Amino acid sequence: MRQPNLIDYTLLTLLALIWASAFFNIKIATYSFGPVTIALLRVFFGAIPVLILCFYKKIKVEAFSKDWYWFAIIGFINLVVPFFLISYGVKSVQSNLAAILMSTTPLSSTILGHYYTKNEKFNFTKTIGILIGFAGIVYLFSDNLLINESNFFSAILILVGSTCYVIGGVLTLKIKEKKNENVTGSILIWAVIILIPLSFFIEKPWTYNPSIHSTISVIYLGLVSTGIAWLLRFKILVINTRDTSL
Repeated sequence: MRQPNLIDYTLLTLLALIWASAFFNIKIATYSFGPVTIALLRVFFGAIPVLILCFYKKIKVEAFSKDWYWFAIIGFINLVVPFFLISYGVKSVQSNLAAILMSTTPLSSTILGHYYTKNEKFNFTKTIGILIGFAGIVYLFSDNLLINESNFFSAILILVGSTCYVIGGVLTLKIKEKKNENVTGSILIWAVIILIPLSFFIEKPWTYNPSIHSTISVIYLGLVSTGIAWLLRFKILVINTRDTSL
């Protein structure tokens, strides 16, 4: 299996910083927008830089090709569901707690990687890490200072959302031979298609009167925390799993 290098760690650090900034902006966005609309605006604005890049590099976007169902499934699991759950959960929890809960993704990715990939099996170090991770989650939910009856359900939603990211990442390996930009653009297109009717039917976004701060935050969430971040994420996944079989 390919060993990570300095570029990999640099990309991962940049991705972590971008995603860490997302929770504060999600909180601001919830002051003016509903969770479904936030998810829709994220994928809409996120698709813009990705599709522009595809056009510039002359990369064909295969959202409606014979593999359309993979893009639709990954878009639903990797974007629609977690974006909605996290936006809904952040309404009732502090943004810093949401970031802590989202940091459990390495835990779930290690577990799923063991069962659904060829070269990501448990070893002693990973097992110790999993046990420590589970202990941390148990502590968070047993400490009423951070999680209590008023935000318990929201915290669970954020955890489920973080797990969806991991499931979507595993599914992405099914189409890892495709270009990173193509995959990112295609799943964003399908996420927009899925979320438009949901947002219009459930939240009627045309009735909103958003503040300038919420508007800036949701645009940032789309362009940076979704578009640029997802390009980085899939690039990291693909270059580090080229010899990994499902």
